[in-house]
Amino acid sequence: MNTEAGRCVRVALGVSYSGQGYQGWQSQSSGQTVQDKLEAALSGFTARKVGTLCAGRTDAGVHGLMQVVHFDTEVRRQASSWVRGTNALLPRDIAVQWACEVPPEFHCRASALSRRYAYVLLESPVRPSVEAGRTGWVFLPLDGDAMRVAAAMLLGEHDFSAFRASSCQALSPVKTLRRIDITRRGEPGRRYWRFEFEANAFLHHMIRNIMGCLVRIGQGRRPPGWMGEVLAARDRDAAAPTFSPDGLYFLGPVYAPHWGLPDRSPAYDWLP
Repeated sequence: MNTEAGRCVRVALGVSYSGQGYQGWQSQSSGQTVQDKLEAALSGFTARKVGTLCAGRTDAGVHGLMQVVHFDTEVRRQASSWVRGTNALLPRDIAVQWACEVPPEFHCRASALSRRYAYVLLESPVRPSVEAGRTGWVFLPLDGDAMRVAAAMLLGEHDFSAFRASSCQALSPVKTLRRIDITRRGEPGRRYWRFEFEANAFLHHMIRNIMGCLVRIGQGRRPPGWMGEVLAARDRDAAAPTFSPDGLYFLGPVYAPHWGLPDRSPAYDWLP
């Protein structure tokens, strides 16, 4: 490994993690966050204090398949060394998937064109066991067509205040939701649903609050048109309760091709 002091370089990493054992992404005094563990590993590997920025913060219990971070350092390493060396010091449920030196003008958050999430939901009369913490769960059958009609009402630029947590720090509730894909696998009685979302940015708890509404509609407890009424209300009390974090995965940001960064990682493809 080659170490060269002096000129600072910017390094981007793609990081995957299971959120079950952590208090979310953002550093806290407890030290039990993904950011805390990653920065400790990077600091141990480089023998210098390393601070990171991320593309999108995740809550407690939410998983990351391709979180992108960047940091500036005077330490020079080969890309493969950043991956192997950092992973050697990380807990087994966090892993660097790739590393890349990037220009100083790259910013993992500001350079992102959009962000992607998936929610995996088990429809079964029996609760999950080996998938516990990794999938949401409903025991009543879901109507996919009704949920797709409702989801279409959310596409485009809207004020998403009805789906915004009270603790949200975003400067504006106006976001552009570009895509919601709803697919399923399996047979009636036990099947998995995958809800994939892409937007320019998301509000705090926005996807989990949308999921609460989609599930109500899918179960026939509300008509599809109710989603439009919730959106128009711009009031959090109009929407369903916040859904479980268990099945929520940050799939990663989307960047312009000229940055030369991967748009997916091996961890991305294991979901149903």
